[in-house]
Amino acid sequence: MEELKEATQRPMSFLATVKAVMWSFFGVRKNSDYEEDTAILNPLHVIIAGVIAAIIFIVTLLFIVKMVVAK
Repeated sequence: MEELKEATQRPMSFLATVKAVMWSFFGVRKNSDYEEDTAILNPLHVIIAGVIAAIIFIVTLLFIVKMVVAK
């Protein structure tokens, strides 16, 4: 439990969080980069960024489908 409290108190790095989430969507990541991310990033911020990125991805796909079907 103490480890979780410590992990959630890590300083926020917006660009590093977004980069880690985008690499996870792509599915390719070096093991050393993954380990660095788990040591630096706040897990709560990663979850929030992942949910936001997933919503943006779904909305973009829906928009593209509507454009294609409308023609």
